[in-house]
Amino acid sequence: MSHEDRRPGFGIDIGGSGIKGAPVDLHEGKLAAKRLRIPTPQPATPEAVAEVVGQVLDHFDWRHRFGCTFPAVVQHGIVRTAANVDPGWIGVDAHGLMRSKTGRRALVVNDADAAGVAEARLGAARDHDGVVLVTTLGTGIGSALLTGGRLVPNTELGHLEIDGHDAETQAADSAREREGLSWEEWGARLTRYYRHVEDLLWPDLIVAGGGVSKKAAKWLPHVHTRTPIVPAALLNEAGIIGAALLAAEAG
Repeated sequence: MSHEDRRPGFGIDIGGSGIKGAPVDLHEGKLAAKRLRIPTPQPATPEAVAEVVGQVLDHFDWRHRFGCTFPAVVQHGIVRTAANVDPGWIGVDAHGLMRSKTGRRALVVNDADAAGVAEARLGAARDHDGVVLVTTLGTGIGSALLTGGRLVPNTELGHLEIDGHDAETQAADSAREREGLSWEEWGARLTRYYRHVEDLLWPDLIVAGGGVSKKAAKWLPHVHTRTPIVPAALLNEAGIIGAALLAAEAG
């Protein structure tokens, strides 16, 4: 394998509270250095966030193309929604903004999509060539749908209406915390959610991610689906790894 083939990628994960980034070993699926985290500026305007992204890149002296997650629908580089960030993002050409502010080429993608790609290529669904649904359970429910390893972007399956409610308001980890649900009670909520998704998509594998995946032994036994369901393997690093992978593949 040539030196060029082994060159790391770089991923940045933009969240509502922190912006995290690191170089990534694209073959091993792990960070190639300790990640840097800088608090997300408030308000999280496009210019302010892009400036922090530039600081992360400068910290590692990274001069090449990089991948960047964003907590919103990102359609061909254009931000269509805004969650936990300033509404001024809507309609912004994120690719152009990042390039003008940082001086590097960027690929900006939905955060759940990036995590899904990482889990499919290098994590819990590695080498699985069927239909894979990756969900991130946190403040909301993020989703990534892959078939044959290829991403179907911006699925937003956390916003399905179930029993008259937006699904993530009832079944996200934030709902468990807000309502003081036991692991068994939350498992029943997740079962209702996943069974609804199963009836629509018939996936071959479900990967449950997000920070709570670290505690999968407590709640996953209470989730009953016909589809095999496994906890995510890459945990909080999935977004950074997936963003780096997608940027590298984009050339």
